[in-house]
Amino acid sequence: MLYFTQILFVNEGQEAVFHSFEDRVLPLLQRHRGELLYRVRPLKPAVVATAMGYPYEVHLVTFPTMADFEAYRDDPERLQHMPLKNQSIAKVLLIKGEQLS
Repeated sequence: MLYFTQILFVNEGQEAVFHSFEDRVLPLLQRHRGELLYRVRPLKPAVVATAMGYPYEVHLVTFPTMADFEAYRDDPERLQHMPLKNQSIAKVLLIKGEQLS
């Protein structure tokens, strides 16, 4: 099982556009055997230290295989909504990991 942590930084004033993007693409996870385990909007006081600024959301998503992740990433329905992501997101940090125990 693969795990992907995504730390998302949204352009100020673009939150509604970002929500519109998420509303369209998150349901596609199931099509590719993906599962959203956590979707968190941390408050600034919850961040003890940062060298990157304050994220708008943090996601933890899992896929059984890299091929499943790539199929989600490249899904034509998801790709058609990328202008919403490009408009609303300042930067994204994607971290790939595996369960250790």
